[in-house]
Amino acid sequence: MMETGIIDSHAHYDDQAFDSDREALLESLNPAGICLAVNVSSSLESVKTTIALTERYSFLYGSAGVHPSETEGLTEEDVRWMEEQCSHPKIVAVGEIGLDYHWDTPERKLQQRWLERQIRMAGAVGLPLIIHSRDAAADTLRILKEHHGEETGGVIHCFSYGKEMAREYLNMGYYIGIGGVLTYKNAKKLKEVAEYVPLDRILLETDCPYLSPTPVRHKRNSSLNLPYVAKELARIKGISPQEVIAVTAENAKTLYRIP
Repeated sequence: MMETGIIDSHAHYDDQAFDSDREALLESLNPAGICLAVNVSSSLESVKTTIALTERYSFLYGSAGVHPSETEGLTEEDVRWMEEQCSHPKIVAVGEIGLDYHWDTPERKLQQRWLERQIRMAGAVGLPLIIHSRDAAADTLRILKEHHGEETGGVIHCFSYGKEMAREYLNMGYYIGIGGVLTYKNAKKLKEVAEYVPLDRILLETDCPYLSPTPVRHKRNSSLNLPYVAKELARIKGISPQEVIAVTAENAKTLYRIP
């Protein structure tokens, strides 16, 4: 066991990709040096499965929120139900919420409407935000500023923009989520961002089962692969992987208020 365990700040262990071996995999995390993971909701159904997982595993925490691609058909009643779930002791954030113009469905105005509503929900329950933003840099930043996203704080998960956008979010008090993409040869922009952002504002994440790092790219991802990300971040920062692990774990505990 490492002196300081790794915290995976963004995982999806309720995903069907884990149906065949979820229990065995989750039970292997602690012995491998993963001390905590945050299971992030992406739909109303996954709010329920996330809560169930956090109740079963002491080292799992969760979030409640609806991903932009899942907002079609969302209702005010659904949001009120989610707001109630936010009082669960293991729910530590609202997310993942945001904008996804890469897939561009449902239509942008609908995505924006439910992002705004869920930001207000986070303000009401006093939890930080987990923001998904893909090919939607300007609108995401505008909405977060207009709706006082700096008051809740949060993380821009799977950060995919440049240093200028990173600076905007750092100025708002946000953390930058970095995962397996950092290890890709062609991830020049993200490597520059990783160098630029202070270590005390970075969270390690997997987004598993997606975005496995090199050398296991294209295979199912899990928190067990985070040492590859820590090693690459350490190389970029010119420090030890252990320091990366220790500082990013503290960052996650601070953001999510995990004792």
